[in-house]
Amino acid sequence: MPEIHVYKANRLLRFIDCGQTVFSCPIGLGPCPAGAKRAEGDGKTPEGEYRVCTRNSRSKYTLFLGLSYPSSADARAAFARGEISAKQLDAILQAHAAGCRPPWDTPLGGEIGIHGGGVRQGGGLADNTAGCIALLDDDIRWLWALAPLGTQVGIHP
Repeated sequence: MPEIHVYKANRLLRFIDCGQTVFSCPIGLGPCPAGAKRAEGDGKTPEGEYRVCTRNSRSKYTLFLGLSYPSSADARAAFARGEISAKQLDAILQAHAAGCRPPWDTPLGGEIGIHGGGVRQGGGLADNTAGCIALLDDDIRWLWALAPLGTQVGIHP
């Protein structure tokens, strides 16, 4: 199965298939890119293991590959910190067990994805998302063609 790897510090996305990098491109992140996302509105991009769980070809950001944030690990950690309820934890865990999109309306936030509409700034892309991963429109078109539902996505610091 193909994989997407996002390297936040390097502002780089790599699409890997059969162990080979097939495609790579620069990325833009949220306005507070250091550290993992913990709450809606914190401006951070999550870190961890996710999968492409939705595809929106009618996005205002050209194309949108929705990610399975919050993950089960994100939810368990938030529950342990007292940031989400047992009901919210259960809903997130059930969604992941069923292979569905997790709830995007908890205090952890949601609607995190990889999308177009990235804006060039200097040699890279501006960090002007709400926590998503922004690509240039031509790059999201390439990735869209390569990344079906279920594609694994690793987001690294």
